[in-house]
Amino acid sequence: MPRLYPVERYRDIGIIAHIDAGKTTVTERVLFYTGVSHKIGEVHDGKAIMDWMVQEKERGITITAAAITCFWAPINVSAEKDTDRDEEQRKKEGVNEYLINIIDTPGHIDFTVEVQRSLRVLDGAVVVFDGVAGVEPQSETVWRQADKFHVPRICFINKLDRMGASFEKSLESIWQKLSPSALAIQLPLGEEENFEGIIDLLEMKAIIFEGDFGQIVKKEEIPQNFLAKAKKWREKLIEKVAAEDQILLEKYLAGHEISIEELRKTLRKATINNKLIPVFCGSALKNKGIQPMLDGIVFYLPNPMDLPSVKGTDPKTGETIDREPSDDKPFSALAFKIATDPYVGTLTYFRVYSGSLKQGSYVLNTTTGEKERIGRILRMHAQDREEVKEVFAGDIAATVGLKNTSTGHTLCDENHPIVLEKIIFPEPVISIRIEPKTKADQEKIGAALKRLMDEDPTFRVKGDLETGETIISGMGELHLDIIADRLKREFKVEANIGRPQVAYKETIKETAEAEGKYIRQSGGRGQYGHVFLRVSPRERGTGFEFIDEIKGGIIPREFIPAVKKGIKEAMDKGVLAGYPIVDLSVALYDGSFHEVDSSEIAFKIAGSMAFQAAAKRSKPVLLEPIMKLEVIVPSEFFGDVIGDLSAKRGRIEETKDRLQMKVIDVKVSLAEMFGYATSLRSLTEGRGTFTMEFNCYEEVPSNIAQEIIDGKRR
Repeated sequence: MPRLYPVERYRDIGIIAHIDAGKTTVTERVLFYTGVSHKIGEVHDGKAIMDWMVQEKERGITITAAAITCFWAPINVSAEKDTDRDEEQRKKEGVNEYLINIIDTPGHIDFTVEVQRSLRVLDGAVVVFDGVAGVEPQSETVWRQADKFHVPRICFINKLDRMGASFEKSLESIWQKLSPSALAIQLPLGEEENFEGIIDLLEMKAIIFEGDFGQIVKKEEIPQNFLAKAKKWREKLIEKVAAEDQILLEKYLAGHEISIEELRKTLRKATINNKLIPVFCGSALKNKGIQPMLDGIVFYLPNPMDLPSVKGTDPKTGETIDREPSDDKPFSALAFKIATDPYVGTLTYFRVYSGSLKQGSYVLNTTTGEKERIGRILRMHAQDREEVKEVFAGDIAATVGLKNTSTGHTLCDENHPIVLEKIIFPEPVISIRIEPKTKADQEKIGAALKRLMDEDPTFRVKGDLETGETIISGMGELHLDIIADRLKREFKVEANIGRPQVAYKETIKETAEAEGKYIRQSGGRGQYGHVFLRVSPRERGTGFEFIDEIKGGIIPREFIPAVKKGIKEAMDKGVLAGYPIVDLSVALYDGSFHEVDSSEIAFKIAGSMAFQAAAKRSKPVLLEPIMKLEVIVPSEFFGDVIGDLSAKRGRIEETKDRLQMKVIDVKVSLAEMFGYATSLRSLTEGRGTFTMEFNCYEEVPSNIAQEIIDGKRR
């Protein structure tokens, strides 16, 4: 089956934002105007297509990233779009259409993994901002994630019809907090209740949206009272775009007219190189501004050919390999999400970087070294799916029934193996104990938790050997709440949930040395292992490093991995209160062995003993997760809320005004934040809101550390 759309006509994009900025509403409008849906679904009444999980409909939030494919011809090219034709028909008629793969991601910090893995496989992003609030804490988080993966982006300032909305203030907050490269290419035509449409600064036209759903787009002359402002902003736009191209700059300085085509071409190049960030505006709920934003996706965001070819390594030689986004190259793809579908089973979402993949063919998973057969290939439309026979470079699709493939694994042509860069996920910060209610639940819970763990790399399950309990860990209370809800609804497992526990960690502050000697004689062959270790602290967040300093075969090479294994096992148990030890280096610098009695197990035990002894001498301390909190409260409750936060060991970083509300930025220990939603509600008569995200690990104050240690021992 031939490719229907050339790769230059592909746009693989994500929609990212702070919670409640209107991402899903923007996506719903996109689906309506591109003809995927014939009626508009709203988040607030639980009818949004992209929020298809029961929990998403009930809570009105996005939990899981949903993928969808749609088609768009820019309004400049064809204003009236007939979307009731199949792809083949459209292609034959030569409509200037683009294939857009969209991933709508969650805004809540507990589901940050969904944003991270989506950005890893996307070529561009639309960052949505609330026109009243501007840049919010989670906007900064998703922006940093996009920076990390070098994702070109455009901005959409939404909700400009709301009271207190200001395009200029929101743009100012983007300049101050995120990037001075943001560039307005539209202005709103009025604001708050007077918001009527938008001004296109490139074409110098007013765009008005008519019809029941704003589906008719009309371009008119800019009203006289907006003209002077529009000219001033256009001058800024031309100056910034011209500065990105030598020829345009000379033209501009000589006072010559620069055509819209030249501006667009230069702005596209600058956007793809992350030099400029075009800013659009509108109100998704009021159906204004979405079609020009879709044009912006086509005009300014990259197709797979615009970006550097994907890099990977040869699993045998470790050499770097480049793969261009061409159908003629060997097949390579990255699995970025595993989902359980009640109708078809396990779905593996993947992004094709090169080559093509046919139904029924075999691929190699270079991460596990196993072959997998590709059964059905599905193009996803949120929870609906369309079966296709073949996918090509640039496609985002899903397949059913892969046995041993999970998030971050590389799938490729078995004759041309490649390992693509993996996705690194944050560690969980909160744990709860969970126990099945009945014998029947006990049999089902293991399989259910395994499936949830396969889907979500930030969700962990481990058994507590001392108490026989099961402990589940995640990114926040809401995260674990959703997991418990899914266990009950999807997997029909009833379970008792314990109180949330903080995921403390331990680390060391000084360098220390210790000896570990394990000797056992019990008739016949004995056991002998003997090592000297030096432990040293490392910078926070740098993890564990093992240094082998053994010279001249004092310890035979085959026993060194066993020593490392013993150290790692001892690190998991900690030396203060049983929490994992992090951020340290361990050097194995001396020891001895016995010709007959030495064995791997003896050296493993010796390594573990030496490590525990050295760690106890190196000033071990407890670390706790510190959260970044933004609290928004009416002014009259400001004093009470500040007092409450101070009592919770909160460090107030900044307070600012937003309309009649006060915004408090604070760093606070996660241990103090359980049940904060309830206490904030009672302090503010239900009018206060907050968002919280993980910031870093910090040392626990000594008096509290002692309580934790004593509590653990009891």
